[in-house]
Amino acid sequence: MYIDPKWRVLTVGDGDLSFSASLLKNHQPQQLTATIYDSMACLQEKYGDDYYQQLQQDNCQVITDFDVTDKKTWGKLVKKSFDLVIFQFPLLPAFSSEKAFKTYCETYSVNTLNRALLRKYLLNCFQYFLDDNGVKLAFITSKNVKPYLQWNIEKSLIRNTDINYIGRFYFDISKFPDYKVRNVNRDKHVKSTQGTTYIYSLESLENCKTIFDDKSDDYITYNRQSRVPEHKTCQACRTGAFATERDKLMHLATKKHQQMFAYEEQWSDFLQQESANKHIT
Repeated sequence: MYIDPKWRVLTVGDGDLSFSASLLKNHQPQQLTATIYDSMACLQEKYGDDYYQQLQQDNCQVITDFDVTDKKTWGKLVKKSFDLVIFQFPLLPAFSSEKAFKTYCETYSVNTLNRALLRKYLLNCFQYFLDDNGVKLAFITSKNVKPYLQWNIEKSLIRNTDINYIGRFYFDISKFPDYKVRNVNRDKHVKSTQGTTYIYSLESLENCKTIFDDKSDDYITYNRQSRVPEHKTCQACRTGAFATERDKLMHLATKKHQQMFAYEEQWSDFLQQESANKHIT
């Protein structure tokens, strides 16, 4: 993950604030604002406030009770004042009860609800958080295991928007000493798993390459047009090319494909409802 020291950075939903504290200490951005979803009391109960105190000593603004999907919770956040926004290992909080699960998942699966969270994050980044005269970058770091890999983070989140998926970094946690990846709603430290940081911008791929090339030590896999004909791939599973039509038919019959196809169908339905609601309002 490349952080230019000239950038103004906003971190979203940083559990115990250890990522923000490490980012500030080791990468020294020009400005950092850190946010957490929990209240101060909840932060102290779950994780303690050591990293909060560190950030306070460095005059870093910290906003608690921050919901990236709800403008009413953004408090004194200065709009349109950042170059980069980062959301590390996002995941919806666990449901408090079976009743809550049924209420939220009556229409859509948890897969769709997590995608909806990240889509709203990206939309708000470019509409409210990122300076129109800055570099205009949004990062999402996610794990390379289920259920995260089933969200189609690269492409599904930005359908029907002006946002471009630029590419991805391998997330090297060793560059963020003392950063603890936490379980949602628990105070346990998650054992390190391979992660990927996905890059989004309103700028084109070519314009973004000038930001990273020859500046970042991290290798970037840029989003380039595939040379494989679409009919020889599976868009839902993001796999192919299939050598023969029989190979493709065998893949389409697998449980994995049927599950992923169902997720993509439901996501398309969600986006149609989102569009319909915009026309109504």
